[in-house]
Amino acid sequence: MASNPQIVEGIRAASRALVRELGFMGGDFAGTSLSPSAVHTLIELDRTPGMSAGELGAMLRLEKSSVSRMLHKLIAAGDIVEAVDEADARAKKLYLTAAGQARARAIHAFGRRQVNTALARLGPGEDQLVLDGLRLYAGAFADDAGSPSAPPCKIVRGYQPGIIARITQMHALYYARTAGFGQHFESVVAKGLAEFCDRLANPSNAIWVAMRGAQMVGSIAIDGEDLGGNIAHLRWFILDDTARGAGLGRQLLAAALAHADECRFDATHLWTFSGLQAARHLYEANGFSCVEETPGSQWGREVMEQRFVRKRPRPPSPGLNALSPGTRATRDSQRR
Repeated sequence: MASNPQIVEGIRAASRALVRELGFMGGDFAGTSLSPSAVHTLIELDRTPGMSAGELGAMLRLEKSSVSRMLHKLIAAGDIVEAVDEADARAKKLYLTAAGQARARAIHAFGRRQVNTALARLGPGEDQLVLDGLRLYAGAFADDAGSPSAPPCKIVRGYQPGIIARITQMHALYYARTAGFGQHFESVVAKGLAEFCDRLANPSNAIWVAMRGAQMVGSIAIDGEDLGGNIAHLRWFILDDTARGAGLGRQLLAAALAHADECRFDATHLWTFSGLQAARHLYEANGFSCVEETPGSQWGREVMEQRFVRKRPRPPSPGLNALSPGTRATRDSQRR
């Protein structure tokens, strides 16, 4: 579909202004004397330690020689260290040193100040518009299969070492930032997830994680026991910020809903809260309907809780071609 030329030029102008304001044109970048690629390297290794130089180059879209020169400087400066991969002695993994971690924290603090300063100049609700717009726009670029933006991810079913801590961490960090949830919410997530993992031997229960190398960057689960009445409970659906916009949410949800249908649950329920409009649209696009809204404070502060229900699709009528049900969504908050 052809785009409006005025919108195209407006987006280009806004992009150039953003590049200048963020310091990509020269001078100090992110409060450091480092290049933009070096700053991004510290940020990504802080979020995903143990990446290889090749994985880093694919994520940053840099050629091998450029990555090699940049890493040499960061290693010489004492910010990064190389370690032999335990699984393959021929490969080397990259990690931040204590000095590199301190520098990464300073970079994060600088970036948060920049964003908070800008968002303070916006009106009520406009911060969410900015977030949704940027994610949508970045995701449109990431959909270009010929332009790798990150190491490949895979969906893995079942318990993985560290799964309880990592999924809890993703929830705690995301919802502290976006909803103001605190320690109580984190404790509820950890307790419920630990109890659920003790019940994974039941074939009606299942959990999936999205793995980028050795790092978990997303999760989803179907609890087939806690609601009773042959109802599946969709739980712990979350993506790390670095994993959004690449289709991982759709893959996770597809796996979970396929499991629910294979187990012949009559319906699948999930809990979230109002205000997450993009998530609501995606749920509804996949057969969920909001059937209940009630005030609640189970997550540590009062929100308008919502219950969504998806009934199991009916089998195709005899003689008709079966259509493969589409399953598309990204993330939710859920009752735990």
